[in-house]
Amino acid sequence: MTLRHLAATCGALLLPLATLSCAPSSAFAADTPAHWVTAWATALQRIPQQADLPPLYRAPEVAGRTVRQIVYPTLSGAVARVHVSNEYGRAPLVIEGMRIARAAGGAAVRAGTDVRVTFAGKESVALPPGAEIDSDPVRVGIVGGTPYAVSAYMGGEQRMVAWHRVANQVNYVSAPGDHTGDASGDAFRGRFTQYAWVTGLAVDAPAAGAVAAIGDSITDGMRSSLNQNRRWPDGLVRRLTQSGERATAVINLGISGNRLLNDSRCYGDALVRRFDHDVLQHPGVQTAILLIGINDINFAAMPPHSGLDCDAPHTAVTASDLIEGYQKVIAAAHRRGVRIVGATLTPAGLPPQREEIRQAVNRWIRTSRAFDGVVDFDAALRDSAAPDRLQRGYDSGDHIHPSDAGYAAMAEAVSLTSVAGGSAK
Repeated sequence: MTLRHLAATCGALLLPLATLSCAPSSAFAADTPAHWVTAWATALQRIPQQADLPPLYRAPEVAGRTVRQIVYPTLSGAVARVHVSNEYGRAPLVIEGMRIARAAGGAAVRAGTDVRVTFAGKESVALPPGAEIDSDPVRVGIVGGTPYAVSAYMGGEQRMVAWHRVANQVNYVSAPGDHTGDASGDAFRGRFTQYAWVTGLAVDAPAAGAVAAIGDSITDGMRSSLNQNRRWPDGLVRRLTQSGERATAVINLGISGNRLLNDSRCYGDALVRRFDHDVLQHPGVQTAILLIGINDINFAAMPPHSGLDCDAPHTAVTASDLIEGYQKVIAAAHRRGVRIVGATLTPAGLPPQREEIRQAVNRWIRTSRAFDGVVDFDAALRDSAAPDRLQRGYDSGDHIHPSDAGYAAMAEAVSLTSVAGGSAK
């Protein structure tokens, strides 16, 4: 595990958590992989905590049940490890058992492919609030582009207080009991479209590296087709594969509603604060593609309301404010030797004053040379007759988020030579 994770988990030994150990695992000690690269990942956000939450923000009941989540690694490797996070947790995260297997459609897995996942040689793990841990290496034989099911049997008091809210992927909760080894999906009658706790899957892949896509809902893939992997980072994966490039993973760390400069009760920490954790802590990241800012421009104009106000704080920003934020993210990436590509903000049918900010930001992204490269998503999606708007065929219908065709056009706009090849840090 990384120094950050080791410090977090070893500090927990002061707590009465007998299932947590900081001793190194003896599994595969003779051939411990030397080059981990994250092949799949997601970013967590707090679940708002109040009595009158709307259904959209109510987490499923998971105590004493098995949670089965479907992930799509983008890089192959014989040996893998699972990253588990109790970020934002307010009580210990207790997992009594975990298995990984090839998914077979719905909640089913392919019989005979499941492998037990252990932590420091033990089947169970208890992580204190804020702690994270990598599993022991497991010989599961990851094939890039193939879906895998990660099944975790949760402790009897476990609650879900953090998630990745817009997964665009159906995941499953079982009836009470340990169903981690079930090949059938019959016990998994509960469904939810978020990710929780499992935030990364890394493989041993010498000479490989990862591209981290980070931003808001347009990177997250809002309004793309459910279970179809039609977000623009998914399209980039397909382009890399079709080009014969199989040594570059693409991981999606977008959070719908996310802002560059301000935290939200619903939409995650500000990107300037989460960039180090959500991008730079992943092993093997060479390049980041940054698309963020449209919510900073828009949310100031959203009317405050009582109850759960996800758009708060309603802070007005200028182009200069956003540029200063981008410069902080660029500096953080460069300190870690990571290339960072700036993406222009896409059309959103903004009123003139806000559109002026978007245009000023895009001019700076294109011309400042502050980024190591630029991908012009604005040019890829805009209507030539009305450049403040999406092309009709690229509009999902809300005039902000692209359709599947729009996300595909975004993937086509990324230069493969700017993101592929070379060994990772």
